[in-house]
Amino acid sequence: MVLTRSAPVPTHDSDLLDRVRRRSRQARRLWHDEGTTGLAQRLARRVVGNLPWELEAPWPVSRQDLLAVDLTHPRVFRWRRVRAGTPLWINVIITPPAPGSGGHTTLFRLVTHLERAGHRVRLYLDDVHGNDAAWYAPLIARWWPDMRATVHDARPGLGDADAVVATAWPTAYRAYCDPCAGKRFYLVQDFEPWFHAPGAMSAFAEATYRMGFHHITAGRWLADWIDDRYETRADWFDFGSDDCYRLPETAPPRHRSGVLFHARHDTPRRAFELGMVALEVFARQHPDVPVVLYGGPTPHATFPYESLGVLDPGALAALYQRSRAGLSLSFTNASLVPHEMLAAGCLPVVNDAPHNRVVLANEQIRYAAADPHSLARALGEVVDDPHADDRAQEASLSVVQRRWSDAGDVVRQVFERELWW
Repeated sequence: MVLTRSAPVPTHDSDLLDRVRRRSRQARRLWHDEGTTGLAQRLARRVVGNLPWELEAPWPVSRQDLLAVDLTHPRVFRWRRVRAGTPLWINVIITPPAPGSGGHTTLFRLVTHLERAGHRVRLYLDDVHGNDAAWYAPLIARWWPDMRATVHDARPGLGDADAVVATAWPTAYRAYCDPCAGKRFYLVQDFEPWFHAPGAMSAFAEATYRMGFHHITAGRWLADWIDDRYETRADWFDFGSDDCYRLPETAPPRHRSGVLFHARHDTPRRAFELGMVALEVFARQHPDVPVVLYGGPTPHATFPYESLGVLDPGALAALYQRSRAGLSLSFTNASLVPHEMLAAGCLPVVNDAPHNRVVLANEQIRYAAADPHSLARALGEVVDDPHADDRAQEASLSVVQRRWSDAGDVVRQVFERELWW
């Protein structure tokens, strides 16, 4: 018989010491891999996860509206046509806007065009977080100063109008439920069921395309997508280009340098993590090329970069004008960003996908497979291209004739065709 010495049973103190040592090693590894910011974020998530109560995020749509929408018994809306030439009253229901929001910017461009054509627009804010129109009206006036529409709260009810326009899937429920008069329209800028994992919220979003509204989409891809799946009719408009996004008038194009990334960490469809890994690959291959991130707050990265956050249109245009290449990713409908970059002569790299090719439809864009090394290689080819300065001129010329006033005319004509007699 062989006698062996049994391992000592750990005492409470030794067990605690082992855990402290393990956590210390873990913290050192995380600090080495992710830096101070990454470690702090992990600790914060751990603290929230250990709270003794469950934190439920508010739903993006009110439960009362969900209960009130019964698509097995479609609703008939009250509305009437008016004499041609009569200014239209248009109710537009919006979600809370944020500075720099691309979706709100497109919407408010269209609203401004309708106003200049003589139509009258009221904005109705639908905010599940409880903020009101008095809070958002100054923000809207500051960031979109050309628009004159009044801002109201949606929950007390909408006034009668000629048209009622939903602008995001939660607002479609409010447009459906409100008893006000007005033909229902739906400005669709993306396929919003894809904003959510498959489940309840994606189902709630998809139901809005069966509410019987007249759809107006941003780009032909969305119109075709909705027509094919929901047997409905959709008008569509092309993206335009703002006057501020132009080639620089003073600095010659050879002053361009650096790579940009439209970094939206809080917007999964913009593939922030994919872009950051691609930029890490790019930075290792091009250590002398500066990298600039913009569009929102940026977590820790393992390569040198400058983060500029949210920029107003003037500052953003100046950034595009001095940059050589830009990375813009979208896994749903195409972003406005590549058009803006092109107009200012910054050459975009975009993930290759049917929706991006159909909507952007521009030979100056460099498409790449949606993996880090392919995107990094495409960025490298742009910054290393000896003819990139000439391509910047060609890129700008390819889009400057596409005006937002053209998009506004399309939307205006839809309203007048449907509501005038």
